[in-house]
Amino acid sequence: MKNQKVIVLDFGGQYNQLIARRVRECNVYCEVLPYTTPIEKLKAENPIGIIFTGGPGSVYLENAPHYDPAIFEMGVPILGICYGCQLMAHTLGGQVTEAQDDSAREYGKTLTYYDTDCKLFKGLPAEGISWMSHGDYMAKVPDGFKLTAHSDACPNVAIADEARGFYGVQYHPEVNHTENGIKMIRNFLYEVCGAVGDWTMGDYLKTAINQIREKVGDGKVLLALSGGVDSSVAAALLARAVGPQLTCIFVDHGLLRKNEGDEVESIFGNMDINFVRVNAEQRFLDKLAGVSEPERKRKIIGEEFIRVFEDEAKKIGKVDYLVQGTIYPDVIESGTGDAAVIKSHHNVGGLPDYVDFKEIIEPLRLLFKDEVRQLGRELQLPEYLVMRQPFPGPGLAIRVIGEITKEKLDILRDADYIFRDEISKAGLEYSINQYFAVLTNMRSVGVMGDGRTYDYTLALRGVTTTDFMTADWARIPYEVLDKISVRIVNEVRSINRIVYDITSKPPATIEFE
Repeated sequence: MKNQKVIVLDFGGQYNQLIARRVRECNVYCEVLPYTTPIEKLKAENPIGIIFTGGPGSVYLENAPHYDPAIFEMGVPILGICYGCQLMAHTLGGQVTEAQDDSAREYGKTLTYYDTDCKLFKGLPAEGISWMSHGDYMAKVPDGFKLTAHSDACPNVAIADEARGFYGVQYHPEVNHTENGIKMIRNFLYEVCGAVGDWTMGDYLKTAINQIREKVGDGKVLLALSGGVDSSVAAALLARAVGPQLTCIFVDHGLLRKNEGDEVESIFGNMDINFVRVNAEQRFLDKLAGVSEPERKRKIIGEEFIRVFEDEAKKIGKVDYLVQGTIYPDVIESGTGDAAVIKSHHNVGGLPDYVDFKEIIEPLRLLFKDEVRQLGRELQLPEYLVMRQPFPGPGLAIRVIGEITKEKLDILRDADYIFRDEISKAGLEYSINQYFAVLTNMRSVGVMGDGRTYDYTLALRGVTTTDFMTADWARIPYEVLDKISVRIVNEVRSINRIVYDITSKPPATIEFE
């Protein structure tokens, strides 16, 4: 049985993925399609509801994104958000104009008053804060619509034609700043669209296993396992589906965090799959010897990874399918809007051309990152792996400033382990989105045991972020930083000074190199 589906039509809004995630959080399956999607394809999707996103345009301008008015004849409920609300009003006979004075423009947190007789606001408080971001104004609402929310500055914050199931809001219910915003989306899904909540990770797991088995048959499957969340969940899913037909190649380049290689092997080495761990530390260190420029490090590591993968893949023989850890944000950002597209092997993340396979399997391509983590839990992967911190492909090579040596890597591994251990003990591991240690190439004078030292300075970095495009430095409590500092200088050789990075992104980046 197919899941009920809601379509989010993307008009260029910055929160398009967030809207889809909110819908899925309500246990309703959702896909994001570009506003250029033909009406015939939209009808073929048979959605129970449609959501228009926000966007940077103004609906009354000549080149503004519009949609076929026939969408309003489909008999499907529609929720318009910000630009989507104005597009609905404009298309159905209302009038949208540029706000004539500052009082009609609204940005940021705004006290809003709701008509709780409207299905969108059923069971919710009659007033609350909403997150506004609009410079245009609905001077006239279409016939059949009534005003269902207002603010002190704007009389038409929300409109509704409940007979036809059309709703529009000038604010963004999908962001956390809007009080009860997710409940408003839930009301649209359940009170208006008739959702039954049939999107769960347990059901997705069963369906995905059956689809993989049907596709693969008795073929061979190859997966390059990094130990990251996406590739680990993909590997566990394929292991559940096809077992020994899967070969996972895990290249341990010696640039992983403390115990990480052993942890990955302990999990996947005991599964009913062909797990190959390639210990290539010396091979990578030889290539990196004397290199200090960050971009050269990255290129050397990337190329050498492929060379190792080539050497190991040749030993397997003919491979029928290659697994890729593509997730849904990648699909949305690609702009294809077509989940059935099969990429040629020449375009798969730099993998070697000689790997001859029928098709790429992308078992996570419908899932957001948080859903991938949920699926990992359904597959009974350990929590530390499911919630693994983001880790750069070049690994610790770009967290050792300057030339890389095994000695420096071991120093950093021990210090980074203590940092992460104390953050976990303080219960902060889920409130800080990324945290790690960096071994700088700066050395300074210190005193230990009444003797002079001249050792490395270690930098600690912790950030909070929602999208990793911008980030703020994490306010780690002083007492936690104190424990971390004391432990590192006492337990890790060659470090006599600890500093904490309090720079946001921008102007800094999250990683140092």
